[in-house]
Amino acid sequence: MAFIISETRDLHIKEIIDLYKANDWSSANKPNILFNALINSHSLITAWNNDKLIGLGNAISDGYLVVYYPHLLVHPNHHGKGIGQMIMDKMQEKYKDFHMQMLTADEKAIEFYKKAGFVKAGKTQPMWIYKGNEH
Repeated sequence: MAFIISETRDLHIKEIIDLYKANDWSSANKPNILFNALINSHSLITAWNNDKLIGLGNAISDGYLVVYYPHLLVHPNHHGKGIGQMIMDKMQEKYKDFHMQMLTADEKAIEFYKKAGFVKAGKTQPMWIYKGNEH
C-alpha cells in the first residue's frame, strides 16, 4: 500500500474532523477554529491513502530559530505503518537547522518522539491552560 506525504494538497474541514474524531482529540469539537489553525500553520504535512486523509502534522514557527510541533496524528486504522515517522521526517528535514525544535508528548507518543531524536528538555516541566478533556 502506497501513501502520499504532501505539503500542498487541499484539505476540507470534514476530512480533518473525521481524522481528529477517530483519534478522540477534543479539538474536533471546534471545527472552524481547528481548520483555520491548521491551514495557517507555518507548515502542514498531510498523509493520504488514495483520496483519504490518514494523517497530518503541523508546525508553528518564527521561521528562523524555533519550531513547535503541536499536532501529529494518524488514523488509528493506519497506526504502526510508519506514517507518523514519514510526517515527522518531513518536518525535521524542513527544520533541521533550527536552534530549537520542541513539542509536548503524552503517553505512547513519548516513545515515538524519543525514536525521532527528541529528549526531555533539561529540568523543564510542561505547563498549559488546556480546554480539552482527553488528558
